[in-house]
Amino acid sequence: MVLLYFLIMITYLDRITISLVGVRIKTAFHLSNTEFGWVLGAFALAYALFEIPSALLGDRIGQRKVFLRIVLWWSIFTALTGAVNGLTSLIIIRFLFGMGESGAYPNSSGVVSRWFPKSETTRGVSWMSMGSNSGAALAPLIVIPVAVAYGWRAPFFVNALIGLIWLVVCYLWFRNHPGEMKKISSEEKEFIEKNRQFISHDRPFPWKAALKNRILWALVISFFCTQWANYFFIAWMPNYLQEGKHFSEQEMKIATSYIFVFAILAAFLFGLISDWLIKRIGLRVARRLIAISCFVLMAIFILVSAQTNNHQMIIYALIAAHFFQGPAIITCFSTCVDIGCDRAATVAGIMNFFGQSGAFSISVIFGKIVDLTHNFDAPLYLMVGVLIVGAVCWIFIDASKKIIRVPQLL
Repeated sequence: MVLLYFLIMITYLDRITISLVGVRIKTAFHLSNTEFGWVLGAFALAYALFEIPSALLGDRIGQRKVFLRIVLWWSIFTALTGAVNGLTSLIIIRFLFGMGESGAYPNSSGVVSRWFPKSETTRGVSWMSMGSNSGAALAPLIVIPVAVAYGWRAPFFVNALIGLIWLVVCYLWFRNHPGEMKKISSEEKEFIEKNRQFISHDRPFPWKAALKNRILWALVISFFCTQWANYFFIAWMPNYLQEGKHFSEQEMKIATSYIFVFAILAAFLFGLISDWLIKRIGLRVARRLIAISCFVLMAIFILVSAQTNNHQMIIYALIAAHFFQGPAIITCFSTCVDIGCDRAATVAGIMNFFGQSGAFSISVIFGKIVDLTHNFDAPLYLMVGVLIVGAVCWIFIDASKKIIRVPQLL
């Protein structure tokens, strides 16, 4: 899971880099908030369009080859982001970047289904969340000093180099299954293979049954909603703090780092508590209780942030909101493993297609609302309503019911 941790960390390192230097980019190219929203949205749109094909490919040929493709592409277009010369080239490069990075999270879910026992599913997914928040927490400490010293383009070249280092490690070390790893004991391999969600078979993915499944539809709508909050934090929050709440660049750097540091703690604790809670009250009730609670608490604390101009209170509210946002995402991806089994990557890809559609929506709508209202708080009220819808969806989700039915599960 260390490899997955760093994979997700470096992808989020770049995702938030463009927002951390967003004010500098808008100034350099004279962009409005609406135009900058399209820059952010180009990545999310491409990510959504290519999410399902990338997830299907991972289930078919194995996650290792897909990861190598993702990070090589990621590194190239991260570097090219630092070489753009205007709005059009920036949108094109970010679209191609999103196209290449698509499938990172779904294929990581596929790895969890292959490498973790059922009883540790949430713990495995929590490593992904810890990686994303570590990347986002580390980014301000790297990006802002580099941008101040060498200009806003330089951080993208640094990020590309980090990606290439990960690529070499993945090629030399990672394999698709425990049985392919030489340094794992035969006892551990046997234990994982007997107790994991993954069950190897050659049946095609049951698209007709899946697309008629009420649980899957409720899950994808809920994830669409949570991505509104997620992309606020990683795409618009630095701008929101600087231009909306009048934080200095230094204050924004510190606040952003704190917000994501506490989210690392949330992911770690949740990975331990959730699997314990499932043993006590059952999979269906535990997943539902956690998700609804997290969605509602996110909505409350985001509303608090919109209602105050006190810098300290804003930071506390955003720390709390993002603290509960991580467990909500972990629960969604864990449910993909629960109901998808050996097709967890494909199910996660379907869910994340809708999720990235939500990310595209907030990326574009946020900037447009700000330009129309001249108020950075206005989009947050809409976001609160979307999160409440996401909470309601979980009434219809039962993580104990499998979408993929194979003989071993009957």
